[in-house]
Amino acid sequence: MVGSIKRSKDVIKEKLLQRLLSKPKDFTWEELIGVLAMFGFSEKKNGKTGGSRRKFVNKNLEVISLHEPHPGNIIKRYVLDQLIEFLQKRNYLQDE
Repeated sequence: MVGSIKRSKDVIKEKLLQRLLSKPKDFTWEELIGVLAMFGFSEKKNGKTGGSRRKFVNKNLEVISLHEPHPGNIIKRYVLDQLIEFLQKRNYLQDE
């Protein structure tokens, strides 16, 4: 049973990555955070004047800074492009 749960989580992760790479027009901020979490990134809190820019860092101290959408939660295309490029350059994703 534990193995089937792990496989289910792997399938969910793979589907989320496939969705990211398809660059959909409705990719959400929550999905973006989920992708980053898969690679060990967590949000680094900014000061009070951080605006909509959010920084994420992993245990290797790699940092990516992205704009959180507002007022909605749909990610703009250029942010998806930045995220994909960042992950590919660091070999988290294979180049297409």
